[in-house]
Formats: sequence, structure tokens, C-alpha cells
Amino acid sequence: MLKLLRNLPAIHELQQEKQFHEILQIQDFSKERLTEWVQAEVSKLRSDIIEGTFKDHTNFNQLIFERIDKRIKQLNKPTLQRVINATGTVLHTNLGRAALSKEAISRVAEVASHYSNLEYNLSEQKRGSRHDIIESLVKETTGAEAAMVVNNNAAAVFLVLKALASDKEVIVSRGELVEIGGSFRISSIMAESGASLVEVGTTNKTHFYDYEEAITEETMMIMKVHTSNFKTIGFTSEVASKELVSLANQRNLIIYEDLGSGDLFQFRNYGIGDEPTVKESLAYGLDLVTFSGDKLLGGPQAGIIAGKKKWIDRLKKHQLARVLRVDKMTLAALEATLIHYVKGSPEKNIPTIKSICLNADEIRAKAEAFRTMLPDNWRAELSKDVSMVGGGTMPAVELPTWLLLLSKEGAKTQSLYHALHKGSPAIVTRIKDEQLALDFRTIEEEDYGDILNRIWELE
Repeated sequence: MLKLLRNLPAIHELQQEKQFHEILQIQDFSKERLTEWVQAEVSKLRSDIIEGTFKDHTNFNQLIFERIDKRIKQLNKPTLQRVINATGTVLHTNLGRAALSKEAISRVAEVASHYSNLEYNLSEQKRGSRHDIIESLVKETTGAEAAMVVNNNAAAVFLVLKALASDKEVIVSRGELVEIGGSFRISSIMAESGASLVEVGTTNKTHFYDYEEAITEETMMIMKVHTSNFKTIGFTSEVASKELVSLANQRNLIIYEDLGSGDLFQFRNYGIGDEPTVKESLAYGLDLVTFSGDKLLGGPQAGIIAGKKKWIDRLKKHQLARVLRVDKMTLAALEATLIHYVKGSPEKNIPTIKSICLNADEIRAKAEAFRTMLPDNWRAELSKDVSMVGGGTMPAVELPTWLLLLSKEGAKTQSLYHALHKGSPAIVTRIKDEQLALDFRTIEEEDYGDILNRIWELE
């Protein structure tokens, strides 16, 4: 042990090594940081020798720089990586939900790499507000009097409740007390906001008179929660938002709906689901609605609040508005996304809308084209199936699709499945009938080359 300890190199000796100077030049490390890493590796070797866990090594210098090289490779490999989504679930929450349009990506890059007028009014040459950046676009696409944006829809819900109903009662149907991703519940968000939840009706049935009878002098708001992440079927009854508007107006209450997904596109025109658009919901006379930016809207993560100006103005002035505000890159991406809607062409330019609206024949053509590119020792067959919209939206909607079922002679499907997950780019697939299932609803043509390269790696 003493011999090994005596053979450990001094730090100044390692600083003279060729590898040390190559790392400084090629990897753009500072001398101070690289020296820290060298000291850490020498210290670890010393501890391992003393504890008796180190095996004899003839070249400490080589071992130290091998370990540092491994650390550098790990450092240069980003934790947040590109993934090819071959599952067919368009808004895959675990895979980042909506992919941005090319225009949105371009705007993010431009704004991120330069100064911008984030909070500066160029025409008046004075301080401006970041609320102004997307407000006019939201108003145009939804028909709202006013709008603002926060960092996600849960934040939007929280801000509305905290700013407008803290220490007051909020009436919600029991059938709408949903839990969203990560075990966040409407009831929990409401409790944190300081508002008092008043549950009405039952899990499967809520009537108009339930709301009427629950109103007291302490009631401030009637809240509707669009159950976009589940469907209750059978012996059910609920009161539509438009039916509650007159009641809220008569009793001088705020009528607010959390729409969740935030649909600005008429998917029903494509025979897909029955989601109400934001514009339709506001047209009923609701005071406020909130919805997500990165679900059916097809933009970045954001929570959008739209509705009557007097309430939006109060929300903008609340201290939480600063806490929950979004950055310039989110605003740039959201602005570019909303412009697609104003132009009337979201299905041509927004990846989420395009993917959801693809018909089965278009998907089959993509799968057949890819099949011709496969190595000869891979078997591939087409299979009818269904895709899901995902992201907690349209849970009852099944989108007809075609899968390409892959198998390789002499290889276990589970092994192939795990191998594709581990490479770069990772390819997330399904397994059906003991074969790898690629759903081309969520695979772009630009992904074909990367998928083929990963397949060839498995040869």
C-alpha cells in the first residue's frame, strides 16, 4: 500500500502532461477547473488505496486521464436529449409534448441570441410590458377582451383562484375535481390559493339546482373544469358552462372555466373528437378561461388566461403575475405559434395539428416507404392499429393508423426495444404481437435516416 501511495503523481507533474494541455485547448477547460478534476481523481485513488479497494496499476498518469476523459464525455452528453417518438401518441407527456413549428424555433433562436424589446416599447421609447407581446394575438384567435400568459396551466389556475377568490367560496362539481399529471389536484391547488372549495352534485351527476342551492354570501366564483383527461359515461349528467353564465350574472359571481388543453383548431371538421374551442367557450359569456400552450395548441409550455378585461387587469397587477411570468423564449415561440392560427394555416405548419390530422392512408404510405429501406435480414409487416392524441386530451378519441411491425432473425424483441432506447438518438417504440411497433403518425421523414442508422448499429 505504501508503495502505491508513494507512486501517486504530484499535481504539478500531471499539469505538465501532454493530455492536460490537450484538454485545455480542445475541450475549452480553464486550467483551474481541470486542476480541480485532477486533484479529485488523485484524492479518490488515494482513498481507494488506503481502503484496499484499488488493484495494482502500472501507470497512474494514464489511469487519471482516462477517468477525466470519461468525465468529459459524460459532461458533453446533454441530459435533455432528442428522442424519436415512434409510439404514435402525439402529445406524449414524457417525451416533451408538442414539437414546435419551424417558425417558432427560428423565432426562439433569434430572440435568444440577441437583445430584444421584451419590456421596452420601441414606438414610445419607454418601458413596456411583456404582457403586450401575445395579448393581441390571443384576443384575435379567441375573441377575448384581454389575455395574459404564465408559465403553465396549473399556474394559470392558481393565479385566478388566488387573485380573485382567496378567502372566498368557489363552487365546483364533484365530477370535475380532476387530478392532472404528477398528482396535482384541482382541490389541492384551490387549497393552496386560499379559496374555499364548495363541492356540489355527485361524481356522476350534477344539476343546475345544485349550483343554485350552494350559493351563499361568501361565494365569489363558479368554476367549471373541462375533464379533458377522462370521460365519464353511462348514468351521468352535468351542467354546461353556457347554462351557468346567466346564474353567475344574476348573483354577481365570476364564471370561470379551466379548459385544460386549449383547442384553437376545429378538429371536429376532421371528424376528430368533440372538444370545444376556446373561442366557443368564451362566446358563451364566461368571464375567464385558462388553457395550456403545449397541448392541442401546439406551442411551448405556457398557461394562457383569456377573458374579460376587468378581471385580466386585476390578474396582471397581482404580485404572483411576476412570480409566474414566462421568459422571452417562451413568448417568442408562443407568438410564432399563434400567428399560424391568425393566418388560418395551423394544420400545415404546427407539427401537433399536422400529426393529429394525418389520415390512415397517409400514414400507411409513410410506413411502406420506410419498409423498402430496411436491411434484408429484418422482417417488417404492416398492421392496422390506433394512435392516441395524448397529453391528457381527447381520452376517448382513437386515431386510425398503420404500424410497421419489425423483427430480426435471432434477436429478442425486448433486447431490440431496450437497445433502441439507449442509443443516440433514442427511439421510443411500442411492442405489439411480440414485435417492435413503429407508428408513423409521430415519425417524420427527416427521422428515417436516424432510425435506419440505429437499426444498422444492431447488426
